[in-house]
Amino acid sequence: MTKVDILQGTLDMLILKTISHQPMHGFAIALHIRQITEEVIQIGEGSLYPALYRMEQKGWIKAEWGVTEKNRRGKYYKLTRTGRKQLEGELSSYGRLTDAIAKVLQTA
Repeated sequence: MTKVDILQGTLDMLILKTISHQPMHGFAIALHIRQITEEVIQIGEGSLYPALYRMEQKGWIKAEWGVTEKNRRGKYYKLTRTGRKQLEGELSSYGRLTDAIAKVLQTA
């Protein structure tokens, strides 16, 4: 399968949406996105952890240490109120963008 590159803002949106239902550790976030997209989007550690750090610095997410399913210590990320507002804005913008792109693709 061909690798698909995604823009930084899209990565942030995917991460925020993934943890909007429950806190998750980094590996679980990447695995969830890979599984949901049927392996079309695969986020490497070199992209995931800098994005998580950046979003934590912006106050969109909060990290807390916990124990993973494999009984290891892991950082769990959860959405903050600011992060939820950011996600809502990004989803709205993304919807407008995809609608606009679809209009262009539907024309001759």
